[in-house]
This record gives sequence, structure tokens and C-alpha cells, in this order.
Amino acid sequence: MFGSNKKPDNSNISANSSALNSLVQGTIVEGTVRAESDIRVDGIIHGDLTCSAKVIIGPTGEIKGEVKCVNAMIDGKFEGKLYVEDLLTVRETAIVNGDIHTGKLIVQSGAVFNVTCDMGKSNSRKTLQKDPSQRIEQMLKPANVG
Repeated sequence: MFGSNKKPDNSNISANSSALNSLVQGTIVEGTVRAESDIRVDGIIHGDLTCSAKVIIGPTGEIKGEVKCVNAMIDGKFEGKLYVEDLLTVRETAIVNGDIHTGKLIVQSGAVFNVTCDMGKSNSRKTLQKDPSQRIEQMLKPANVG
């Protein structure tokens, strides 16, 4: 009851795979964001975003920093480092500047796409783990050169 030191048991709480996190226009987040399910950004993030699912940057959305995710779709602005395990889709209204590491890439006509891009090799599905957070961490390990 009151004054109890017992902590709630959160062991059976899990992310809903159909859930969508949303950062609405007019909202600014500075710092680190972690999401287990899809996240849509129509506001601004200045910092790092790690997502175990899909990142959607809407037409009014902007991210400056480092993003690690499984899939991504960009309609707005991105500047920084982007690590996408599977598919990156850059829509015609997007402005993308930075370093991109992705498994597959679609860039629609009209998009501004000023990047260095590493595609396919370092994101091989054979080297990725089943757990989404481990997949992203594995994807970020430097490749053996030799």
C-alpha cells in the first residue's frame, strides 16, 4: 500500500508490433530517442534515434543526428548518419545529407540526396541476429578489412 518499496512487475509488458509512435509537428526533441515499434516524426529530433522497426520522417519532419533502424521512409529532412538494416525509401519531397548505410535503397525523382552511401555488403542478412536490437548493433560493427 502506501510507502511500499515493491517495484511493479513489468516482465510481461512488450511492444505492440502494430503500435505507432508519433512526434507531431511543432514538437522538438533534443537527446536520445529509443523506440521498439514504428515511429513517425513530423516534428524535429536533434540527437540520436534507435528504432527496432520503421522510422518515417513526414513532410514536416526533420532529424539531425544518428538514426539506426530496420526500415526507413523519408519525406522530410535528414542530416547525419543513417543505418537502415533493410529498405530505405527516399520520397520526392525529401532532403537528405550525410552518410547512409542500407541494405536496399529507393530514391524517387525530385529528392535531394547528397550522401555517401554504403549499400548491401555490410548489411548482409546472414550476419544479423534475430533480436532487433542485436541486429542493429551487429550492423554497426566495423567490417573486417584484410
